[in-house]
Amino acid sequence: MDEVLQQVGKLITEVVGPDFLLGVEITRDTTFSDDLGLESIEFVALADKLNAHYGVDLVAFLADMDIDEIMAMSVGRLVDHITARV
Repeated sequence: MDEVLQQVGKLITEVVGPDFLLGVEITRDTTFSDDLGLESIEFVALADKLNAHYGVDLVAFLADMDIDEIMAMSVGRLVDHITARV
């Protein structure tokens, strides 16, 4: 699971750029909205990268959530989803 967390962190960094994440450590508790400030277009880019790397469908995973759940989602929840699928 730690490997998945590290890889997801790398993919997030690729999406938002390393300059944006200066001083931000991506952990299981890091939230996409409050901590990372991901915009919807960045979620789309991350979904593409996750699909290419792990074959997981982030859009389908998010489809079952309401907007508040998506905004409050942590990196750890995404890592758990990926780990359960691969």
